[in-house]
Parts: sequence; structure tokens; C-alpha cells
Amino acid sequence: MNISNHYWYFKSAIPSRICDDIIKHGLSQAETMARTGDYGDKELSKDEIKDMKRKRNSDLVWLNDTWIYKEIHPYLIEANKNAGWNFQWNRSEACQFTKYKLNQYYDWHCDSWDKPYDKPGDPEHGKIRKLSMTCQLTDGSEYKGGELEFDFRNYDPHMRDESKHLVKANEILSKGSIVVFPSHVWHRVKPVTSGTRYSLVVWSIGDPFK
Repeated sequence: MNISNHYWYFKSAIPSRICDDIIKHGLSQAETMARTGDYGDKELSKDEIKDMKRKRNSDLVWLNDTWIYKEIHPYLIEANKNAGWNFQWNRSEACQFTKYKLNQYYDWHCDSWDKPYDKPGDPEHGKIRKLSMTCQLTDGSEYKGGELEFDFRNYDPHMRDESKHLVKANEILSKGSIVVFPSHVWHRVKPVTSGTRYSLVVWSIGDPFK
């Protein structure tokens, strides 16, 4: 897939008070250990947890509140149009409220799957992730590390020298900023070295590309 805009951003788009409300709401819920798609929802052994945390180490809460979608969906729609992607999507998955504490991170990954969701009877059945969105809930001055980085080559950055191809999403360090990108784009969150980074992630899904 040849795209000219690898991501689209909006600086300080979500009001600070809304960001604070999302953080408060997220922290009031029972959090769970973040997982990678390889492990699904099964109960994990200690070795599996250790192996998974080599790639991803953070805490999250799933949020499915209408008022949150009303805040973020206009930016998904605008980015999809302005970036020229014009992907067809018809719903969003539950929002992922993510907390990155000291030394927590998410190594290189892309959000899209090789195959559509296999969930018979579920509205997500047969759909794929098309657009990914991250909203910065804390200002970049409130923590160190935790940088969101992209690699726009179409393969796992672990397999090649990444140093010449990194793009840091410095445009979204201010609180309430949003970045939207196609879900097949490789990205990572570097380890947090001080403070706590809160973010909100959502994926827009639709029928597979033809």
C-alpha cells in the first residue's frame, strides 16, 4: 500500500479538563496487564508473562463510553480525509486507557492483524483494524522517556538497522494532542524513565481492503 502521509496529528486537540476526566475515569477502573495479540485472553504461565513483557510492559483499562467516542471520533474522520487515506470503516473497538510507569514500554509492533477478526456473532467479526489513534492525556513535561516513534518501512524494524529510519512523534507531546495513522504502520513507545505517561488508544475497523 503506497501512502503519502504516514500519520496525521492535531496539537492540543482535546481540552485539558477532558483529558483529566478520562484519566480519572480510567484510574477508577480495575486495570489489567497489557498483552500482545499472540496471547489472547488465556491464563498465562510465569514464563509466558516474562516472555510477553520483553515486548510489552504496561497497564491498561478498556473503556467503552459514548462521551469519549464523541470527543475523539471527529479527529479520526478528519485525519482520514485530510491525509488522503479515505479508508472505509464503520466502528471503533473499545478504547484502551494505558498507563506507562517507570521502565514500562511497548516495543516495535503494528496494530493490524494478518487475518480479519474471527468472532462469529460479534460486530467485529470479519473486520480488520484500519486506523489507529493515540491521544496524549499527560503533557510531555510530566514524564521523561516514553517517546512514540514510527518506522514506515513495511517490515519488522527488528530485522534491519532502525537508526536511519526512526521518526519521533514530537508533535504530540502537548496534553490533548492526537496522532492518527494507518494500523499497519510500525511504531513503539520507548521506556519511561521518570513520571507516568497516560494515553488513550482507539482503533477504527472495517471490511478488509480489496
